[in-house]
Amino acid sequence: MSKIFLVEDEESICDILNFQLTKAGYQVEIHQNGQEALEAIQAKSAEDQPDLFVLDRMLPGANGTDICKFIKLYRPTNQKPILLLTALSKTEDIVEGLDAGADDYLTKPFETQILLARVRSLLRRSIPVTTNLSKQQSDKLQNGSITLDHVQCKVWIDQAEVELTLSEFKLLHTFMKNSGRAFSRNQLVESIQDGPVHVTDRTIDTHIFGLRKKLGEHANIIETIRGVGYRVKPNE
Repeated sequence: MSKIFLVEDEESICDILNFQLTKAGYQVEIHQNGQEALEAIQAKSAEDQPDLFVLDRMLPGANGTDICKFIKLYRPTNQKPILLLTALSKTEDIVEGLDAGADDYLTKPFETQILLARVRSLLRRSIPVTTNLSKQQSDKLQNGSITLDHVQCKVWIDQAEVELTLSEFKLLHTFMKNSGRAFSRNQLVESIQDGPVHVTDRTIDTHIFGLRKKLGEHANIIETIRGVGYRVKPNE
């Protein structure tokens, strides 16, 4: 049974999500205060950490983006997927959430069936990163100063580790594994999701924006191909 860590301060929404997630067969732990949620995460052993975090953006104590950042920096949880719930729908707000470490987001109000589909997708995505990818003959991919280890799920630039979200890591892995090949947005959606959950082009563009930002001066390795999508420059 997958464990879900839910942080939502609106009691009515919290009750609905708890009911639906429990009905779907998940074990749900609920917190309604951001600071209390952070303390609960730190009190757990690595083995007791949840399989997925579902976080509201606006919380008392500590907001959802602060919790995202902590989860991605905290070793026992830094590979756990995060679904961010937000009433903020502007592009810059979504970018901020994804840049903080969220792997997906839902804007309120939303249908519970959509949320459950996103939950299933994120849980599937979190499994194969260290299993299916480990079957590759080589552990590491190299493109210029960028090194990607698809077994450890780590990326370095000139030997300095770069913290990526799970979605950003999967995108970069897809690009580097197929250096020089252009991918459409639909193909990139398939590369980071295992299920039929609807994701807009803007979501992929937002992930690419966040990935480029973290690559810093090496951001131009990811090229926009007009009328097609994106690719990583081939090794020279």
